[in-house]
Amino acid sequence: MPFIEHTSYRDLERLALERLVPALLSHGFCYVDGLLGELAGSAVLDQVTEMHRSGQLQDGRLAGSIPGVSQRSIRGDKIAWVSGVERGCEAISFLLNLIDRLISVCASRLGDMAIRERSKAMVACYPGNGAGYVKHVDNPNHDGRRLTCIYYLNKNWNPKEHGGVLRIFPEGRPYMADIKPLFDRLLVFWSDRRNPHEVQPSYATRYAITVWYFDSEERAQAKKRFKDLTASTGQQGNSSS
Repeated sequence: MPFIEHTSYRDLERLALERLVPALLSHGFCYVDGLLGELAGSAVLDQVTEMHRSGQLQDGRLAGSIPGVSQRSIRGDKIAWVSGVERGCEAISFLLNLIDRLISVCASRLGDMAIRERSKAMVACYPGNGAGYVKHVDNPNHDGRRLTCIYYLNKNWNPKEHGGVLRIFPEGRPYMADIKPLFDRLLVFWSDRRNPHEVQPSYATRYAITVWYFDSEERAQAKKRFKDLTASTGQQGNSSS
């Protein structure tokens, strides 16, 4: 690893307790700038741009299709899922480990939930052709996702020229929150219906890495529902054949 870990556990604990936890409990979202620093952040960016250059990013998919509506009109990003152990993802792994440690400090202080697992990392690129992602909720159906964490990788980003702002519409609040996708910025927010959000059209190449942290009980219930649904539809299929 070519990086020197500049952030101690005590620093992360202070960041979690003094910034993240209070903001999540009061506003439902929080962002932190300068998470990794220039050297490590640039190493993550280099690995993501290499993934893009080598064709590893594919069109983002939707959970369901809407008749007569183009998928690209809803979300226009290109993505890849990585665990961090893949060759060429060492810097991404460093980032994920740091976010894991940060969230582990927050988890027990964010109410009645048990965060013990997360998704793989979604590496995403909006290619700068006006692509965005319409207003949506990450977890509208209790699939287990509790916290969304997005790490931005865009140097010299000018929202007036480049667009690409993530706009949050906090439930029950009289305001919207515009988050610029600036280099080395980490955004954390509740994944459920409390935070509908959109990615506004991007007119420059826009990179981000997203991970979702799961509430264990809700995740287990979601998996059981899916298993039961699959079993029932399978039985129906057998009886009709």
